[in-house]
Amino acid sequence: MNVVSDKSLDLSSVESFSQPFPYFFSPEAFGERESLEILAWLETDAPWQLVRADFYEQYEFNIIDASLPERLSFLWQASFLAELRLRVESLFHVGLSHRIDLTGHKLVPGQRIRIHNDFVPGQETHRLLIQLNRGWAEEDGGFLLFFNSADPADVHKIFRPAHNSVVGFAITPESHHAVSTIHGGERFTLVYSFYGKYVDA
Repeated sequence: MNVVSDKSLDLSSVESFSQPFPYFFSPEAFGERESLEILAWLETDAPWQLVRADFYEQYEFNIIDASLPERLSFLWQASFLAELRLRVESLFHVGLSHRIDLTGHKLVPGQRIRIHNDFVPGQETHRLLIQLNRGWAEEDGGFLLFFNSADPADVHKIFRPAHNSVVGFAITPESHHAVSTIHGGERFTLVYSFYGKYVDA
């Protein structure tokens, strides 16, 4: 954790919104080479485990516990995480704990994530989603949906999971979201989760 990283998230052209809950979008996360190296590892060597829950079924793993190849070790290096935390604090105008979680998610055809809000008092307060895939098309499905309420028909915004794009959002009782059914391809996501300053690192 003391290794200095020369990598950082681009987060260019950020668009920020406050309703129905705070969130932002950026069309670019990593440089092109880094994004493709991460994707190749997720496709071939990542230790995926199938997880089933009440509102979803997906493959996932804890990247913190995985053996990252040297070229991808920056994803969990202290300097990279510190810069990322500061950027998220700035975008949401909040203070965050040094504790950060990092997981990988994979959805394949037939899988989806039903509407939920992720809110648990005392747990994560903000989340950053980085989409990674190869040539995602509209007919492949897998759209990230934000809702104005807990009603699945009350859609606020639809995000296409474009490769290397980023969506960040505050986790609140109002942060209702879902992922539509996958019809083709593999939908990979890096998920950075942040905690309020009252949570011990």
